[in-house]
Amino acid sequence: MPEITKSVQFENIAREWRCKWSADKDKASLEAAQELLKSVIADVKAVAGVKSVQRVVCGGCLDFKVVVKVAADQFGDWEKAKFAPEESFLEKLKAIEGISIVETQTYTLEEM
Repeated sequence: MPEITKSVQFENIAREWRCKWSADKDKASLEAAQELLKSVIADVKAVAGVKSVQRVVCGGCLDFKVVVKVAADQFGDWEKAKFAPEESFLEKLKAIEGISIVETQTYTLEEM
């Protein structure tokens, strides 16, 4: 099992896609982000090693996040594939009026 330290071991790595949405126009950017996610969810779930895909929305800070949890031993293959369909998803997300601060992050993710 991979480890960061002797007591911090992990079996899963997550890739997070996130942005801020606007409450303008009756939250149209949030609605559009959700529709975009629906259009790629089957492709994301088809990535080898995917264990879960979660969507996080915060109505207070206006966060929209997609967290893809992948088995650590298969994460490298997805990374070599540039996390497809990440690039296309993020470009389309950036094009949505009211979406800002589009970012990604990679981290370990374990049930405790």
